Amino acid sequence: MESTVAQKLEALLNLQKIDSRLDAIFKVRGALPEEVQDLEDEIIGYETRLDKFNTDLVTLEDDIKRFKDNIKESEKLIKKYQEQQMNVRNNREYDAITKELELQDLEIQVSKKKIGESQARIETKNLEVDELKGILSERKKDLDNKKSELDTIVSESENDESKLKTDRDKALKKIEERLSKSYTKIRTNAKNGLAVVMVKRGACGGCFNVVPPQRQADIREKKKLIVCEHCGRIFAGVEDEIEEEVTKKKRSRA
Repeated sequence: MESTVAQKLEALLNLQKIDSRLDAIFKVRGALPEEVQDLEDEIIGYETRLDKFNTDLVTLEDDIKRFKDNIKESEKLIKKYQEQQMNVRNNREYDAITKELELQDLEIQVSKKKIGESQARIETKNLEVDELKGILSERKKDLDNKKSELDTIVSESENDESKLKTDRDKALKKIEERLSKSYTKIRTNAKNGLAVVMVKRGACGGCFNVVPPQRQADIREKKKLIVCEHCGRIFAGVEDEIEEEVTKKKRSRA
């Protein structure tokens, strides 16, 4: 059965009231959820950098081992060439062996230089690792504090939030998909999250621009969906000042 315009407006207004109450709950949490997420992302970034540093350190240690092996190999060759040099038959052989000895000596010097450079880089990397570990430890403490703070706030309102979300799902089922999409779009663009409003004191309850009397009369009839020509919010009805005064008097007596 097709819903009347009045029923559609009632369903939309009910959904708006539920969403406004959820907004109030989320507002209490403030920027904490975003701060927690930012800290988690920051920590992941630091941990990735730490893994990279550790990989670099392993590579440098492997390089040092390789250079030391090169030195040992060169020393063996030098010993071999020195023995051969004792048994040369002519100057040409002597000069050739001498060049090989000089070459291996140069290889040893280069390897020692590379070892020194790698050790210096290891020292620098270790300092960076220590600094990074300190920052990471502090960020993790900050995250634990923020999470604890957020968990406390969430636990205070989780029952209300759960019930409201259940109510919201039920309310949403009473609204056709096309209308619910329009509602969501308007609500997303509205700073205060209001997509459905009442006309109060002759003005839009969302942007507070004046609503002409004839348009108010059309809104009261609820024969078609009418939106604010200034902000695009959906009008659910018109609140009369007399009704407002009666409500205020009842509250003051209580």
